[in-house]
Amino acid sequence: MRVEIWSDIACPWCYIGKARFEKGLAGFAHRDRVEVVHRSFELDPGRAKGDTEQVIGMLARKYGRTPEQAREMEGNVAANAQAEGLGYLTEGRDHGNTFDIHRLLHLAKARGLQDELLTLAYRANFAEERSVFDDSVLADIAAEAGLDADEVRAVLADPEAYADEVRADEQEAARLGATAVPFFVFDRRYGISGGQPSEVFAQALEQAWKDHEPAGLVPVGGDAAACDADGACEVPPAGAPERSA
Repeated sequence: MRVEIWSDIACPWCYIGKARFEKGLAGFAHRDRVEVVHRSFELDPGRAKGDTEQVIGMLARKYGRTPEQAREMEGNVAANAQAEGLGYLTEGRDHGNTFDIHRLLHLAKARGLQDELLTLAYRANFAEERSVFDDSVLADIAAEAGLDADEVRAVLADPEAYADEVRADEQEAARLGATAVPFFVFDRRYGISGGQPSEVFAQALEQAWKDHEPAGLVPVGGDAAACDADGACEVPPAGAPERSA
């Protein structure tokens, strides 16, 4: 059985949703027969390469908030991440274009190291003060994931390397109706949008396992916090629990 996950490294709910999905998968009896494929979705595709800004400033500008309000927003997301055992820095993080990261993730997929690279890139972006939007830092992270350093540098130097694969993922997301990430597709039958609780993922795995016949996507779990195609990431109000089914 295949699970496809559309996500972006800049999306905090993708970071949290990956951890929740993995918890649901860990309790699934047939987990060894589940293929997980990570697919590309850019939250800020119009941003030029090299155009980065601090996350707090970006949030304040995007949502028309004060820096203090933006910090409160980040604090609420951090609480959700920390509840899953994830590190999360609310200060000192960059935001930028993620196209090169997605290209390297396709290289990593071809080398059987996609999940390793994604895990390290998420950690660097959200839990460490390492800018994944700097080519030298990104190359170091890819090498840590087990990729060949020379091959990584060659891909980063060629803007068309794996570019078609990234665009194909994004076109497929649009065809499936995905307008926000994370977006999970189970055996091309069941769809989950947002960073749902691990129990919802466990339910979807069981349902998809029972029915392998191709059909239209069936929504599972209702709405949950996600980042939309315009790069807006929903944040629960202070003190309020995250929405779930």
